[in-house]
Amino acid sequence: MAITAALVKELRETTGAGMMDCKKALSETDGNLDAAVDWLRTKGLAAAAKKAGRVAAEGLVSVSVDGTKGAVVELNAETDFVSRNEDFQKFVSEIANQAVAANGDLDTLKAAAFPGTSRNVEEQVTHMIATIGENMTLRRSAGLSVEKGAITSYVHSAIAPDLGKIGVLVALESEADAGVLEGLGKQIAMHIAATNPASATIEDLDPELVEREKTVLTEQAKESGRPPEIIEKMIEGRIRKYYEQVVLVEQTFVIDGENKVKTVIENAAKEAGKPITLKGFVRFELGEGIEKEDKDFAAEVAEQLNK
Repeated sequence: MAITAALVKELRETTGAGMMDCKKALSETDGNLDAAVDWLRTKGLAAAAKKAGRVAAEGLVSVSVDGTKGAVVELNAETDFVSRNEDFQKFVSEIANQAVAANGDLDTLKAAAFPGTSRNVEEQVTHMIATIGENMTLRRSAGLSVEKGAITSYVHSAIAPDLGKIGVLVALESEADAGVLEGLGKQIAMHIAATNPASATIEDLDPELVEREKTVLTEQAKESGRPPEIIEKMIEGRIRKYYEQVVLVEQTFVIDGENKVKTVIENAAKEAGKPITLKGFVRFELGEGIEKEDKDFAAEVAEQLNK
């Protein structure tokens, strides 16, 4: 029997298994859909469908740098235990390597061939769900690159090389010595991990955030009963303070506790004898923005026993 694309699609939707696994299952069962489902189940590949609805907010963030390109990815799983699994760690690291080649684009990454298999990255995630036994989600990916300079990375509290719960990339454009850029970039990345800035520069800051802050500050200032001209100066001063809290180059550098980050970069450029430009940064923190289910341990165990 001819294996049609529609039949493969139906089997994928029924089981949650990867496309190549579905094609093989249909080939092995002469196109019999029910038999193909059973074939996938015996191989442990149809188990992914049952797990797909479960919240995956744990997992790992991984960074990868190749020359003047770098990427950071987040692969979520259901429990923190999985992050200790060596196979899972190797899997996330390989995805990060693939993300560099994909320039951090998530759709391109998902469609990329996964090394050593006949599957793409997205299909390999489904395969790993069946293998490890937890729902997983390749949630996001981002990349940075420079023409000349350095891409540096930092992982906070790494549990393995380039793997942890907070991953940062920093892009510095410069013709300065690579060692100088690496050292500076690493320190800035550590600062970003600690402070979680909203943008690299004031110009990059979301205008909606600024307007929202101005509205709040204006209302607060009006309540003081001061004259309009004094209120305007009060708002200007408070907005400057706001920038110092959320904009990377305006923040006080956590490494020395004195200079602003932009001053640290300027001083490094003077010492290196070459201009240094901060082109951007990416910071991923595991699970940020995901609504987690609150369950007590006893209830979770009871739920597993009743399955």
